[in-house]
Amino acid sequence: MSNSNTEQAASAVPRPKIQVNPPVFFISAALILVFVLFGAIFPELAGAMFDRVQTRIVRDFGWFYILSVAIFLIFVIFLMVSRYGDVKLGPDDSEPDYSYLSWFSMLFSAGMGIGLLFFGVAEPIQHYSKPPVGPGSTVDSAREAMILTFFHWGMHAWAIYIVIGLALAYFAFRRGLPLTLRSGLYPLIGRRINGPIGHAIDIFAVLGTMFGVATSLGFGVLQVNAGFSYLFGIPVNAAVQVGLIAAITGLATLSAGTGLDKGVRRLSELNIILAVALLIFVLAAGSTVFLLQAYVQNIGAYLGAVVQRTFRMYAYEPNTWLGDWTLFYWGWWISWSPFVGMFIARISRGRTIREFTTGVLLVPVLFTFLWMTVFGNTAIALDLSGTAPIVKAVAENMPVALFKMLEQLPFPLVSSGIATLLIITFFVTSADSGALVIDMITSGAAPNPPVWQRIFWAVSAGVVAAVLLVAGGLKGLQTAALVSALPFAVVMLFICYGLLRALQTESKDVSMDLSLDLDGEREVKDLSWQQRLESITGFYKKPDILAFLSATALPAVEAVAAQLSESGLVPNIEQREEYVELTVPHGDRGIFRYMIRARSYRSPSFAWAESANAAPDSRHFRAIASSNEEDRQRDVTGYTNEQLINDLLSQYARFRHIRRVS
Repeated sequence: MSNSNTEQAASAVPRPKIQVNPPVFFISAALILVFVLFGAIFPELAGAMFDRVQTRIVRDFGWFYILSVAIFLIFVIFLMVSRYGDVKLGPDDSEPDYSYLSWFSMLFSAGMGIGLLFFGVAEPIQHYSKPPVGPGSTVDSAREAMILTFFHWGMHAWAIYIVIGLALAYFAFRRGLPLTLRSGLYPLIGRRINGPIGHAIDIFAVLGTMFGVATSLGFGVLQVNAGFSYLFGIPVNAAVQVGLIAAITGLATLSAGTGLDKGVRRLSELNIILAVALLIFVLAAGSTVFLLQAYVQNIGAYLGAVVQRTFRMYAYEPNTWLGDWTLFYWGWWISWSPFVGMFIARISRGRTIREFTTGVLLVPVLFTFLWMTVFGNTAIALDLSGTAPIVKAVAENMPVALFKMLEQLPFPLVSSGIATLLIITFFVTSADSGALVIDMITSGAAPNPPVWQRIFWAVSAGVVAAVLLVAGGLKGLQTAALVSALPFAVVMLFICYGLLRALQTESKDVSMDLSLDLDGEREVKDLSWQQRLESITGFYKKPDILAFLSATALPAVEAVAAQLSESGLVPNIEQREEYVELTVPHGDRGIFRYMIRARSYRSPSFAWAESANAAPDSRHFRAIASSNEEDRQRDVTGYTNEQLINDLLSQYARFRHIRRVS
């Protein structure tokens, strides 16, 4: 088989007006539309329903959220310390795409967001004044407040992101599967990930991401309204908030429509610069030594309480605190995980699993802890000392918490203006990037989908955020996160199991990777060095691989099937354009399956939009062989007819050998 030397000009190929995976796109859009119409037409009924749904979920499924997140953290720590930690997210000889400094910097940026600005002051103050158990506004409740805040923003949140990011990176970069969530279930259901089960997984991911983004945007606009009220005297009400959502979503839509790579990157860099500047300002303007001491002590207290807090259900002290805080956060992180997980997967190719889990657990968490300490402990210290009634201000209006704290420091108008600008820029980048993730999922990871699809999802996120605010306010945002995360949490548990199943094949003894002939003797059929070099350096287009399937793979499979028929078996061959599959029933001992299929590969692109004149299809194709005897897939591109027969017989011999042994 020879390489294709003819390249068609990209400009000659008209871009399609729509590139979607129809079941995922239309079902997701329809469900979101139903939700929007219901909330817009019947806001009071929707608000009452949000209250009932949240109460029911907390009562009946709170234990499931608590247990699931505990399993995610235990699973991640197990992978970090086990022998699987040495497995690379890519081929064994791959190197990381980014240096440690660049990688840590991007993980640092992944830890930033609207949530830190909204809850950096509000959450510690709330726990300090109204702890789940015991009296509030005391020194003991202040210590407990920081433990609870660290618990919600610490390792558990990032363990959720690691599960999704690790599964995406492993199956995309090491196993050659598409960079989609359904790939994580390939070891469990095989090719059925391309059917209804896979569509359902993607739909859950779309809904979770949509409501996770909308929740963040809702918190962001509440705080922008509070900032404008503090700076310019603009009233705080639903009409102003909907107007702000429309205006800022318009900026996000403009960003999505232009696809200006440098512009979006610079906006993200501006986010980091402004956030670090605000952090340093509060650290320097406040009690610096006290904050550094508190940072160290808070980490120690968190580590000492993390196991007990992980499984704390308040079964003996029933209250609403668990649903309002811990369960809300677990649902929010789960619904947000496709977005953050895809980002950290994209930047982590070539890292080992141990590097990945350790880096993602430590870098963003330590920075988040520093942020919460600086802002939270500063606000608590101001209230404890009687300098400013922060608790009273937060009780009356939670979004204004940050500005009430900054009001007690030098240059309050400047710092509040920077904070408001930072919230707006985070709003724009979150809506734009969230729309890109949803577009990738609903388009089936199309390389260059039409711009209108991304604009559609950006606008949808803004509309959903507006409906949630009008219909339910903060309660609506919490309920949306909880409900959308429930089915996706189930999917994540299966993804953990699928990833473990796949990793178990990595650690098999070398002898298990040796081929077995029909008599049970080990036999290895190597390619010639010329074939290996041709296979490594060759760049194959889709017609090349389809020709290989019809001219080489199909005759090889037919020859083996004919011989099996003479032995009294009943083999069956299924041929489609992109694959050839042989099945051989063996009664109660199961069915042997062997498949050779065309698989496309491309460098996954996530964080930023492609330029408008990017090539519509930069993929290359390989012929991949697999059997139901092992999860490992083999690249058989360039094999001869005889070499394909030997590969098939090796897998068939393994099938027969395992059945005899069992």
